[in-house]
Amino acid sequence: MILKLLSYFFPITIHKQPSDLSTTLEITWANGQLVMDSLHANYSYGSLQRILRRGLHAIGQAQIDQCDSVLLLGVAGGSVIETLNKDFNYKGQITGVEIDEGILELAKKYFGLYQWNNVNYIIADAHQFVGTTKKTFDLIIVDIFQDTQMPSFLFEPAFQDQLLRILNGSGIILFNTMVTSDLDAKRNQDYIAYFRELPGVQVQSMPRLEKHNELILVSRFLK
Repeated sequence: MILKLLSYFFPITIHKQPSDLSTTLEITWANGQLVMDSLHANYSYGSLQRILRRGLHAIGQAQIDQCDSVLLLGVAGGSVIETLNKDFNYKGQITGVEIDEGILELAKKYFGLYQWNNVNYIIADAHQFVGTTKKTFDLIIVDIFQDTQMPSFLFEPAFQDQLLRILNGSGIILFNTMVTSDLDAKRNQDYIAYFRELPGVQVQSMPRLEKHNELILVSRFLK
């Protein structure tokens, strides 16, 4: 494909549409790969896929093999779903929660989102879903952005407690964050400190991934 070849020299946007939550959504050929971007950030594939792949490798194949259920908060183009299925040969059930139905339609058209048989997609607000679901999960991936901004509820203790409520014993939370200021860095430090005070919980961070991202891994272990 000529566009794919040309994209090694300069990015080529093939689709753009407005978004109430992310200002603009774009589908672009970049370095031979089709990616989904907002106005200022990569949403799926590209750098985001590399970042979350590193987080999943930090968790490890053995741990992922033991996960029967994954909750993905923030589906976007579905690159982490592809990573789980292709790179880790994941056989369990994935529940993907996405607030923006328009993103799912783009992902279906350009990335084959619905090719995976082990995924249940739910169009809902992640905050409300986590607060009301009766299901529990072995791995929770939090990847929620509005362009470069992260909703404040993600860092509230009440939401952190709700995540732990639906996390199975020996489960793991993988939280993708963006740090572009000293305030963001302090926000993440406070988030990590909150979990470090809790019994039966371990937390670690992977900072400065792709320059501005920090992954936070929260593990619950059985006593």
